[in-house]
Amino acid sequence: MPGGQAEYLRVPLADSTHIKVPDGPPDDRFAYLSDVLPTAWQAVEYAAVPEGGTLVVLGLGPIGDMACRIAAQGAVERVIAVDLVPERLARARGRGVDVVDLSEHSDDLADAIREMTGGRGPDSVIDAVGMEAHGSPAASVMQKMAGLLPDAVAEPLMTTAGVDRLTALHSAIDIVRRGGTVSLIGVYGGMADPMPMMTLFDKQVQLRMGQANVLRWIDDIMPLLTDDDPLGVDDFATHRLSLEEAPHAYDIFQRKADGAVKIVLQPEVVV
Repeated sequence: MPGGQAEYLRVPLADSTHIKVPDGPPDDRFAYLSDVLPTAWQAVEYAAVPEGGTLVVLGLGPIGDMACRIAAQGAVERVIAVDLVPERLARARGRGVDVVDLSEHSDDLADAIREMTGGRGPDSVIDAVGMEAHGSPAASVMQKMAGLLPDAVAEPLMTTAGVDRLTALHSAIDIVRRGGTVSLIGVYGGMADPMPMMTLFDKQVQLRMGQANVLRWIDDIMPLLTDDDPLGVDDFATHRLSLEEAPHAYDIFQRKADGAVKIVLQPEVVV
């Protein structure tokens, strides 16, 4: 294979796509710097929780889970997490986070959260769910129909006339206190999404969102990747599987089966 024995490897734009990590600690500790850690860090930063304030995190997938950990070790006095998967709720509860089981409050989530916050609502809400949220049959059908179309037809359709399932975002807007902040880190891609503009305007809600600026947060995160492991990165993965098991990994993660939250794939090294 040409280049298989090359002494050097050319990596385009390596100065802006790679970081140097210290020798000694296990490599796994730094694996999450490529996605989970900076994405969750940005979500908490954008939430702008005031000192001594309360933060609600919607969704306890890997980003929501890590956002809870980052907020709890910072200046956020109280973190409340919402999900409906028992294993995910247990993980957050085990790190001192107050949890709400969505399956028990599907119709009164906002009221339940307000009751936990003195009737006021939290200072900030992180939507770590995005367009995968359950609750909009019409949008779900449209997304599935687009998936059956040829790529040349489906891509412009979803780009120009896409409709997301906005259950989590609407919940965040409802839950947050007046004058509070909604940090949107869950991915949305539709261009025709209906937004409750009257509610946003009346409540003076601030919205912050966007793709994670990975390199922007690395210097802030690195001091926390110590042997003390305050964020619990060393045991953050729920599964470690071979590369050949990747289809199975995607399957159990999508179905939220077998307690899957974060899966690390470990390719076998052939010597």
